[in-house]
Amino acid sequence: MARRGVEVTGTEKRPDIVALANAGIPHFSEHGLAPALKEVVAKGLFNATTSLDNHAPADIYVITVGTPLVPGQTVPRTDMIEQASGQVAGHFADGATIILRSTVQVGTTRNIVLPILQATGKRFNLAMCPERTLEGDALRELTSLPQIVGGMDDEASDRAVALFSRLTHTTVRVADPETAEMIKLVDNTSRDVHFAFANEVARACDALGINGIDVIRFGKLGYPRTNVAMPGLVGGPCLEKDPHILLASLASSGIDLEITRAARMVNERQPWETVASLLALMAKRALPPPYTIAIAGMAFKGVPETDDLRGAMSLKVVEALRRSPLVGELRVYDKVVSSDDLLKLNIGVVPCRSIMEAVTGAHALVIANNHPEFSAISLQQIASVMRPDHVVFDYWNNLASETPSALSGTYFTVGNQAGVH
Repeated sequence: MARRGVEVTGTEKRPDIVALANAGIPHFSEHGLAPALKEVVAKGLFNATTSLDNHAPADIYVITVGTPLVPGQTVPRTDMIEQASGQVAGHFADGATIILRSTVQVGTTRNIVLPILQATGKRFNLAMCPERTLEGDALRELTSLPQIVGGMDDEASDRAVALFSRLTHTTVRVADPETAEMIKLVDNTSRDVHFAFANEVARACDALGINGIDVIRFGKLGYPRTNVAMPGLVGGPCLEKDPHILLASLASSGIDLEITRAARMVNERQPWETVASLLALMAKRALPPPYTIAIAGMAFKGVPETDDLRGAMSLKVVEALRRSPLVGELRVYDKVVSSDDLLKLNIGVVPCRSIMEAVTGAHALVIANNHPEFSAISLQQIASVMRPDHVVFDYWNNLASETPSALSGTYFTVGNQAGVH
């Protein structure tokens, strides 16, 4: 918005993040963000603050706080939405427009945000416009994706459309905030279901001793009615929680979404099942414990690259490995995630500066995301520094295009664990 000439003030509780932003330095990895932020700060179009108390009222307020699940539960938290709405309520003047961008349980805009704003007695416009960008490609997608607009009334929708028209030529007006809330949940849940079926196929093929990767890629080759995804770890800050938020939205209606619930179960148990298979494979090969295992790719995805560890299923892989008495040292490597951030996790891992450092002397290499670096790995070079009879377990099929002779006996994937069962 600032690059489009809008004066933007960002609010954030953490003073260190505010200081970085005001210096034009992003606190997370996002393609193109660093030069863009530096530019708008230099032009005076963007500033950050920990409090709005000393700032004049704004024309538009955008609430885009996180909405994680309650720890240890599958219920979405609302306290962040409530606090942010309260801050806006205490600052806006008559006629302001308030836009909710966060992923929320259906009904949140009307039942939580609206009453907080109404309690002020001031006039305002309220709309739900879900954020749907892809991490690592967010700046481009903000200007290319259609923006969903669900206002409480026509005037609220008009105001929101006017704002987002500065970013993109395509805005989609829907009937109400609930429709907009539901669109975001359905978008992400559909992806979770899509990936869960791929993991089911892999699970079935592993049990039958069939190469599941061949079943998927050859089955859809030139065949327009099949588009099964490749299996792999499914998580991240959206997919790990949005299906649960959708389920929570239906909790009071007496309706259970069986496919949604089953898909999340399949994807959540996968790290535990695959780690058990990996350890069984290593035991079958008579590899002597305690095992030294390297895990490459800790962020929840590698394309587009990110340093985001929220919902990263690699952490579940680490947890499952840690629980085995057969596992000794766990080394981790990620080209984008800093060693300091990996140490802050306090999960008993040793951060490494390169993949070669991580695998030297290791019994196994687990590739946990799809960063392009991993597609260029030389298995021969890796083999030269790993233990004899080592194992490479690749959740993302990064090296599946290698020649069969190069992969035979060493390289295993979800859906191609020959010799485990």
